[in-house]
Amino acid sequence: MTTRSARRREILDEETILDATATILRRHGPAKATVLDVARELGVSHGSVYRFFPSKAALREEVTRRWLTAGHGVLAGIAARTDLPPPARLESWLGTLFGTTRGQVADDPELFATFLVLVREQSGVVDAHVAELRRQIAGILADGAADGSLAPGPDLTGTAAAVLNAVTRFHHPAHAAAWERDSAEADFASLRALVLDALRPARSDG
Repeated sequence: MTTRSARRREILDEETILDATATILRRHGPAKATVLDVARELGVSHGSVYRFFPSKAALREEVTRRWLTAGHGVLAGIAARTDLPPPARLESWLGTLFGTTRGQVADDPELFATFLVLVREQSGVVDAHVAELRRQIAGILADGAADGSLAPGPDLTGTAAAVLNAVTRFHHPAHAAAWERDSAEADFASLRALVLDALRPARSDG
C-alpha cells in the first residue's frame, strides 16, 4: 500500500515544496517556520528540500517571489492587448493590479500577514517585481505615445515609475488595512481617473 509520504516523495518538485512552505508559514508564521517543518509536512527528509533550495533564506526568497508575481501574467496579458486603446488598457491594468492584490489579502489574510513580513526582508525580490510592473506600464505608454492617445513625455521609464508610485496605496501591502474601507473603490477610481487625465494629450483651443 502506497503511503502518503511515499506519494509525496514521488512528486516532489519546487512547486510542491513552495505549496508546503506556504502551509507552514500560515500555521507557524515566518519567525518559527523551518525547513524541517516543511520537510515533515511533505513526508520527506530536510535534505530532499535542500536539493531544490540550498538554504532557508533561498526558500523564503522563492516563496516571496511566487506570491509577489502571482498576478504578473494577467497584467502582462492586459498590457499586450492591442485590441484595446492604450488609455483603456492602462485603466484596466491599474484596476487589475488593485483587484489582484486586494484579493490576495481577502482570500488568505493569515498568509498575507506572513508575506508582509517576508516582503520587508526580500528587497531584491521586491525590486524585480516593481521593475516588471514599471516595464509593463512603459509598454502601454509607448503604444499611447505612438498613436497619440497618451502624452507620457520622452522618459517612458520615469513616467511609468510615477504612475506606479501614484497608486502605491492601492497595491503596496503596507496599505492593506485601508482597502477594507467602504470608500476604497471610489477612492481608487478617483485617483485612477486623475492619473489618466494627466497622461492625455493637451487639447488644442484651435
